[in-house]
Amino acid sequence: MANRRKSNRSREKDTNWQERVVQIRRVSKVVKGGKKLSFRAIVVVGNERGQVGVGVGKASDVIGAVRKGVADGKKQLVDVPLTKANSIPHPSTGFGGAAKVMLRPAAPGTGVIAGGAVRTVLELAGVRNALAKQLGSDNPLNNARAAIDALDSLRTFAEVAEERGIAIEKLYG
Repeated sequence: MANRRKSNRSREKDTNWQERVVQIRRVSKVVKGGKKLSFRAIVVVGNERGQVGVGVGKASDVIGAVRKGVADGKKQLVDVPLTKANSIPHPSTGFGGAAKVMLRPAAPGTGVIAGGAVRTVLELAGVRNALAKQLGSDNPLNNARAAIDALDSLRTFAEVAEERGIAIEKLYG
């Protein structure tokens, strides 16, 4: 049992995860003795090879909140299908709370044209060429979650062909 856990941990290390803190907020809770301060960290975790997740951590210190956010982000990873041009296969829209994020593929050399939390999510997913637009809310957490939702709904041509039970060549025709 311990051997399996160890191999899983080593696999996690060699996929070199990157983490970026999107936002740190000081939040307070009113208790009997006064206000209790704590920190909330929104963290995006990704390996730049098609896996990305968004996590939230709360703790009485910033470092603890970030650590908890990273652990939460690794629990909620999504796989992103990338094209040869390091873009996304097709346009997609995602929702998170009141936030709506539109993603569109872009030609090689375009770069990631996106703002705020969405840019961070796309970069850590390994997307190099894409266009994105945040609509509705400007809340970083909801926008990051909407971007994850949009990336999660992406499918490759091979997956669609298999679902429909036809050859890939017939999709283009």
